[in-house]
Amino acid sequence: MNAPQQVNTEHDPIIEAMMKVLDAQRADFTAEGHVSAETRIDRMRRGMNSISKFQEQLVEALNTDFTCRPRELSMLTDVSASIMPLKNAIKHVRKYMKPEKRKTVFPMNLLGGRSRIEYQPLGVVGVISPWNFPANLTFAPLADILAAGNRSIIKPSEFTPTVSQVMADIVKDAWEEKEVAIFPGGPEVGAAFSGLPFDHMIFTGATSIARHIMSAAAKNLVPVTLELGGKSPVLISRTADIKTAISRIMLGKTMNAGQICLAPDYLMVPEEKLDEVVAEIESIVAQMYPSLLANPQYTSVVNDRHFQRLNENVRDAREKGGEVIEVNPAGEDFSSQQGTYKIPPTIIKNATDDMRVLEEEIFGPLLPIKTYKDFNETIDYVNSKPRPLAVYYFGRDNVEERNVLDRTTSGGVCLNDVIMHIMQEDLPFGGVGPAGMGAYHGYDGFKTFSHAKGIYKQSKLDIAGLGGMRPPYGKKTESTIKMQTKV
Repeated sequence: MNAPQQVNTEHDPIIEAMMKVLDAQRADFTAEGHVSAETRIDRMRRGMNSISKFQEQLVEALNTDFTCRPRELSMLTDVSASIMPLKNAIKHVRKYMKPEKRKTVFPMNLLGGRSRIEYQPLGVVGVISPWNFPANLTFAPLADILAAGNRSIIKPSEFTPTVSQVMADIVKDAWEEKEVAIFPGGPEVGAAFSGLPFDHMIFTGATSIARHIMSAAAKNLVPVTLELGGKSPVLISRTADIKTAISRIMLGKTMNAGQICLAPDYLMVPEEKLDEVVAEIESIVAQMYPSLLANPQYTSVVNDRHFQRLNENVRDAREKGGEVIEVNPAGEDFSSQQGTYKIPPTIIKNATDDMRVLEEEIFGPLLPIKTYKDFNETIDYVNSKPRPLAVYYFGRDNVEERNVLDRTTSGGVCLNDVIMHIMQEDLPFGGVGPAGMGAYHGYDGFKTFSHAKGIYKQSKLDIAGLGGMRPPYGKKTESTIKMQTKV
């Protein structure tokens, strides 16, 4: 656990207010000592009950901040996905907390020496959560943080202010400020928050922002878990069932209008199947969304800034020779919409590497498609780019599948589906390289937010004397050295 650091609060009321809460949480944590399983379960259950209590307000707030977000989507991805990690942690926390036996070296093991690991809470963990799934990406890591016995302070995104207010109501309803606190606000709050001397910090968001977060945290040597994004590729084999594959891919791509860190970012398809893939995309989208503009089940882009960014990416692709296909089943005029920022699912055929859609994470309903002649080209292409948060393979070729797993490096992998691995509480979720560092979910999250304290208990025997480890050295010493250096 980090010792409290000196932070200059003079003339900065934001930092002063946050430091006051941080100091209070750390003091109460220190006074509490051992955090029992009963206390941890009580804190998690209170949180779970409050999320359930405020679920309708959360759904309404998400719809307000996004201007159009389906109730069903919000229930699945923000309400249920916030409750399920807490429920899982409540069920398993007693098992997580058990000391872990470790082997003791010979001959200490024979003489009664014993080794173990005890997982100790870190202290106060800061959580900086994003706007795309604001409740889930706050309360899911919080489940692991509380299961590990910590306190926490949360900074939600300023892009979803209505949701942030409901989350503040949930936090105040469920916990005392010395247990969990929340500080909504704009960039100035975020900048101050990231420089606080937490015992650990988790940030979910863009890689560009993560660099600033990590730099600020480094000033107090605060360890960080970074859940970022990147360009998660979809590799479609010649052995894939195209209809099934596209159905699953487009569910992932249109969910939340593609505003998901794990969204399929681009497809790589056999060149002779390109037209079949495009036709299937159009068919599947029409089945899911016969219309888009007035359809409450099709999510809007979160704000004008991202709306303009995505439209600029389409213009860029068109200017650079890409064939842009709007999948617009009802032939609606998106230039006339009022109060929303909807963009139809948009295919970019034969995308080239100089286009923004293949240079930057898309985070929207745009889908570039590249083709290949030989499947190995897909692996070479993925390896020529920064490591992604996920790789998705569709096919029934065991050799290809094994090559994808062995020859590419990513945070996670889905075989014959997309995104679904994040729903598995018993799998670690995290990135690698520019897609992030560290992981959480289930037992892996418990360990991320715990200190693994190594403990050795000596026997009553005089081990040092028997092994000649205490001066004056002699024959016993030489015998021990000889035994330990034998190869």
